[in-house]
Amino acid sequence: MQSYTIGRAARLLGVSPDTARRWADAGRIATHRDESGRRMIDGGDLAAFAVENGRGDAAEEGSYTSARNAFPGIVTAVTLGDVAAQVEIQAGPHRLVSLLTREAVEELGLEVGTEATARVKATSVHIDRA
Repeated sequence: MQSYTIGRAARLLGVSPDTARRWADAGRIATHRDESGRRMIDGGDLAAFAVENGRGDAAEEGSYTSARNAFPGIVTAVTLGDVAAQVEIQAGPHRLVSLLTREAVEELGLEVGTEATARVKATSVHIDRA
C-alpha cells in the first residue's frame, strides 16, 4: 500500500502541513516512520480520515444538499456582465470557476475576499492518477 508524507497528505486534504502534523500528534491520523525517519501515513488510513473529515465539514456548515463535492474557499475574482457573471474560488490547491447569473451573485453578496463553498454535481466524473 502506498504511504504519504505529512506534507503530501496535507496537500491532498487541502490543509497546511502544520495542521496535518497537529492531527497526527493528536492521534486523529495514524503515522509511522519510514527508513529515513520521516513520518508517513498509510494510504488506507489517509483515505478513511479524508472521508470522516469531509463528513465533519458538511455537518459544521449546517447545509443539506445532494451535491457531495464541496470545496470551501475564498472568492478571488468576480466578473459581472449584464445578465451573467463569472466567479472564481480558490479552495485549497483547487481553483474553481463558476458561471451563474448576476442576480445570484448579488443575492449571495459574492465579492473578492468573501468565504464561499463551491459545490459540484455532475453525471460524469473523470479521475486521473497522480
